[in-house]
Amino acid sequence: MTEQKIEALLEKLFAEDEEFQHCFLVDMHLGINKKLEVFVDSDTGIKFSECQKISRYLEGFIDEENWLGEKYTLEVSSPGVSNPLKMPRQYPKNIGRRLEIVKTDGEHLEGKLVEVKPNGILIEDKVREKVGKRKVTKTVQTDLAFDEIAKAVVQISFK
Repeated sequence: MTEQKIEALLEKLFAEDEEFQHCFLVDMHLGINKKLEVFVDSDTGIKFSECQKISRYLEGFIDEENWLGEKYTLEVSSPGVSNPLKMPRQYPKNIGRRLEIVKTDGEHLEGKLVEVKPNGILIEDKVREKVGKRKVTKTVQTDLAFDEIAKAVVQISFK
């Protein structure tokens, strides 16, 4: 119940406050030890100062309504690069990056995110194939619908 109230508060903030109109809720977890983790993102990336303001905004309501009691922990942050992409809205800012994808049928894929479409994505990867006596590198493109993707994680590159 508390999570639904928080989600409604954030939707209102993101819709009505011009400073936060580019933001959106990605995920939220309320642990048994009253630790509430709220993950927000934006189309261009989220700043620490924005997370602070969102945290203060939520604390005001949580404290006033006593939703979590007197002792709780609230963390508002971006999902971070190790967390999977959960929403289609997160994909465009990752164009050009490599993704590790697990499909709903269990198949694993890797490739560079080339395009985001209304209902899915296009990734491409280079594969080595044996043609006659030698190996040839080919570029393979794969279309994936969002509902085919069980998990997609951005791969960190230090090149």
